[in-house]
Amino acid sequence: MSRRAVVVGAGLAGMLAAAVLADAGVAEVVVLDRDELPDGPRQRRGLPQGRHAHLLMTGGLRAMEEIVPGVGKRLLAAGAHEISLSSGVLARSPEGWLRRWRREGPVMLTCTRALVDWTVRAAVLEHPRIEVRRAAAVGLTGSAGRVRGVRVSGPDGETDLDADLVVDASGRGTRIVTWLEGLGLSGVRTRIVDSGLVNASRVYRVPAGAERFPLTIVQADPYVSRPGRSAMVMPVEGDRWLVSCGGTRGGEPPADAEGFLRYTLDLPDPIVGRLISGAEPLTDVHVSRSTSNVRHYLDKAPQWPEGLVVLGDALGTFNPAYGQGMSVAAFGARVLGRELERAGGPDAPGLARRVLRGAARPVDAAWAMAVGQDVLYPATRGGRPGIADRAVTAYTRRMTRAAAGSFAAASAIWDVTSMRTPPTRMFHPAAVLAALTGSPLPALSGPPLTPAEREVLDGLDRTGA
Repeated sequence: MSRRAVVVGAGLAGMLAAAVLADAGVAEVVVLDRDELPDGPRQRRGLPQGRHAHLLMTGGLRAMEEIVPGVGKRLLAAGAHEISLSSGVLARSPEGWLRRWRREGPVMLTCTRALVDWTVRAAVLEHPRIEVRRAAAVGLTGSAGRVRGVRVSGPDGETDLDADLVVDASGRGTRIVTWLEGLGLSGVRTRIVDSGLVNASRVYRVPAGAERFPLTIVQADPYVSRPGRSAMVMPVEGDRWLVSCGGTRGGEPPADAEGFLRYTLDLPDPIVGRLISGAEPLTDVHVSRSTSNVRHYLDKAPQWPEGLVVLGDALGTFNPAYGQGMSVAAFGARVLGRELERAGGPDAPGLARRVLRGAARPVDAAWAMAVGQDVLYPATRGGRPGIADRAVTAYTRRMTRAAAGSFAAASAIWDVTSMRTPPTRMFHPAAVLAALTGSPLPALSGPPLTPAEREVLDGLDRTGA
């Protein structure tokens, strides 16, 4: 069995990759990260989107459980919330309010991104063959035919760390294209589609009596030739609400407290603003702009070196508004684990190429969903909707309208957004029939609140909206 694997990046993708490598019998797994990692669920510098809302979808959680058994229970014990997409969400779509159903549907976990990363990292580092080193990877060693390790920058200069397998999981800031050029491999195509989304988030204490209030979201509307604007109230650990606003280019949320509240109240429904107007803020408003969709088509490269795998955001990253990133990272790590099992070891010929192509499939599915909506916003850079985009958009709108009163249509949307099925689920015969038939129930005139929830909302409202 090989001596060492090196993983670049101690984020979610990197730690999941380290876990599958250790489980495959690699004698030593070294995870490199330039950050000083926190010893608890706290924000770290290398995760610009860490302060904003993250959703751990059903499909992603299942993949993570395969790699780190019991991780869901660990998150729930640490305060994460399990939310049913069928009954535990108040959602205003571009087509109006969606109904809540008493019938079973997929679930998701909500908590801070810091809690997810810390919980996974703590579980993975229980493995005796995995260690994290604070160091900056600055390049690859080896040749165009095989990567032999990583060049590491430290206080005493640069040194080479040999490895039988290198995994780049360094995230949105990856330098993989430059590193490949250093080995003589060029011509990798990169595409960027940027809606200009700005995220602004603030944490509040959950008011007394509102502990069971549903996750509440007013979704952006990409169909009106105006900037997209959205807001969400999401329960997280510690009896807190994480409130995130997002606006595409020309509709960005402000960073001041008064403007943040006004932004939520100016949405098509003011419910988010009404909720937080009576809640105690615990933080300032935090703003970030690292939100573009970036796809490095490494899997299409005509030549690929043995000994190098790329996973997570280093392969493709998406507008975080769609809640796909953590799940796609888990899917990629799962592909690595399955290919290692089939190959019998990380130095097997062709392993790196097979992992890359396998990991690219969930990346492409997530990319299609994210970019297919982002190109509809008028100020998006890097793409405009084509004929196929417009056809999919028309069908998606029809399905969403049907989902307001059709359980069959709603189920298809939940299955896809929860990432437990591929987007082709929307074209199964039952889903197509539901879309064509439409909603058998009239449109809702407002959010589907229970009497108790309406009492909570009215009690918190300080706006008069």
